[in-house]
Amino acid sequence: MANKSYHEQFKIDTNLKLREKLKELPAFSINFFRGIEPTTSARTRMAYAYDLSVFLYYIKSETGLGGNKEIPEYPISILDKVTPTIIQDYLDYLKVYNNPEDTERANGERGLNRKLASLRSFYKFFYQMEMIKTNPASIVKMPKLHDKDIIRLEADEVATLLDIVEMGSNMTKKQAAYHEKTKVRDLAILTLLLGTGLRVSECIGLDLSDVDFKNHGLRITRKGGNQVVVYFGDEVEEALLRYMRERSAIVPLPGHEEALFLSIQRRRISVHAVEDLVKKYSSQVTTLKKITPHKLRSTYGTQLYRETGDIYLVADVLGHSDVNTTKKHYAAIEDERRRRARNMVTLREERPETDDRKDSGQDEDE
Repeated sequence: MANKSYHEQFKIDTNLKLREKLKELPAFSINFFRGIEPTTSARTRMAYAYDLSVFLYYIKSETGLGGNKEIPEYPISILDKVTPTIIQDYLDYLKVYNNPEDTERANGERGLNRKLASLRSFYKFFYQMEMIKTNPASIVKMPKLHDKDIIRLEADEVATLLDIVEMGSNMTKKQAAYHEKTKVRDLAILTLLLGTGLRVSECIGLDLSDVDFKNHGLRITRKGGNQVVVYFGDEVEEALLRYMRERSAIVPLPGHEEALFLSIQRRRISVHAVEDLVKKYSSQVTTLKKITPHKLRSTYGTQLYRETGDIYLVADVLGHSDVNTTKKHYAAIEDERRRRARNMVTLREERPETDDRKDSGQDEDE
């Protein structure tokens, strides 16, 4: 049987994890997950399952509404016992709480927003199916979300970052020895992220057959599962070719033969490993910015918008389904472009000063 692609295997693994997670939820919850399956990804359903398990743990540990029953034994009628006040108290609880493993967790405004959104979807489904009589989640207001500053690298910082990867400066002897084994791969990954705006999951999911040097294209799988071609420039091509020569001499472990980027252990490199290498190198460039693979994506989007001024092109290349998402992210640059445009339109040609205009002013020698 042919090896499954990274994205196919990820979907299988996530569905298996979801199946195990559902065992921790009440039996009636399965109706909800079956109902949303046609319109959601396995990753999204897993996030819903996690959020709902947190809510039900709160009901059990903090409210006593479930009596002596364990969470999987809860009947659907328990949802009608929940009031808007209980949900509001739940949001306060989420700010800092201990999970069943007694590990402290915390949520900011975006975490609170997501967990309430999950609960709203849960209640809405059963309310519309007339399986419950009340919908208290719809009454509770969503937490206010404040706009986050878009963090990105400036052009000189990008150049410095790539120089550091290439030269391996400011490293211990042990770090330098490790860097010597990975610098070509690391440079290819960072150049690719900065030169195409790929998501980290799209990057690590690349197979050898996804790279087309003839047409300078990469076949990638977007978050929703759609496959598209993203094009790369000369700098990305050069970095990839250098890595491909090195990659051809590596014998991957079984099951990882098709992976483009490999770890030291000769397995497909992981999201966590790419996040770590971005952090390692970028910390030498700036300590004031927390740079992640997603910030490199923002850096690319910013540069592309500055060069083209075409927000629709940026949205398409980055794979945003809604151009308004792109506009929101690059609003500051839009304002910068509008400001630069203030003198671009000339209403009247500049006329040379006449003698009369010169004479009307005060003599400079006076």
